[in-house]
Amino acid sequence: MTRHRSFPLVHFLLTGVRLSAEIVCLGRVAFRSRASLVAENLFLRKQLAFYGERKIKPHRLRDAARLALLFWSRWFDSKNALVVVKPATLIGWHRRAFQLFWRWKSRGGMPQLPRDLRNLIAEMVRENPTWGQARIAAELSLKLGIRISPRTVRADWPQELSPNRGPASRRWMTFVRNHARAIVACDFVVAMTLRFRILYVFVVMEVGSRKLLHVNATPCLTSSWTLQQLREAIPSDHGYRWLIHDRSGVFSEDLDRSIEALGIEVLKTPVRAPKTNA
Repeated sequence: MTRHRSFPLVHFLLTGVRLSAEIVCLGRVAFRSRASLVAENLFLRKQLAFYGERKIKPHRLRDAARLALLFWSRWFDSKNALVVVKPATLIGWHRRAFQLFWRWKSRGGMPQLPRDLRNLIAEMVRENPTWGQARIAAELSLKLGIRISPRTVRADWPQELSPNRGPASRRWMTFVRNHARAIVACDFVVAMTLRFRILYVFVVMEVGSRKLLHVNATPCLTSSWTLQQLREAIPSDHGYRWLIHDRSGVFSEDLDRSIEALGIEVLKTPVRAPKTNA
């Protein structure tokens, strides 16, 4: 019941011994007569009233005493008999006891993967830096018949290659810089005409050389029109591997599948990160 997350072994043993003594005392009290228990109760209440009048601060309760008070408080209405602590403190003890109980009950967790499988996942991550957790889980399932979830893959992801805490080599901009020659980026620019008409200007650019591969405009933006512009921008003998675009509704799933049929993998920018395709 202390504020520490884990009990030292000696403290745990002492708490168990004190609780055992409290249980023995409770067993002896259970065989006493009702008149004797009422007299003792009045005697103890009189002493507590004396300490309350003198405003004497009691000593800090041990864990065994707190657990005993929690146990006894469930047998009667303890609000009127509570003197040494506030009712809110007793409720806090109840909550802390439930937290410790459920933490102990759920301490098992998921079993850890075998060492050879963890080493295989780490090797796949290092040899394929562009693969994510879902891709590695799919490769293990299709080629080796090992069915694990992407979350399990993430749990055994190498710390030095973690996408959140790893070095700069795993960051988005570093990936773009390392593979700039093989990346094509596309986006839309909104322009206003003299007659206050809106034109959507579609721009396709080679990231490595900053060369504009294609530029066109349309007043009516559709997925089919966008797909046709990409087909005109990317030649048949291209050497590109990735196409970067944002998560606009114009870039539909059918459009992405058509682009992948050209031998180019589609990379969507992260959510709420407009500068990734700047």
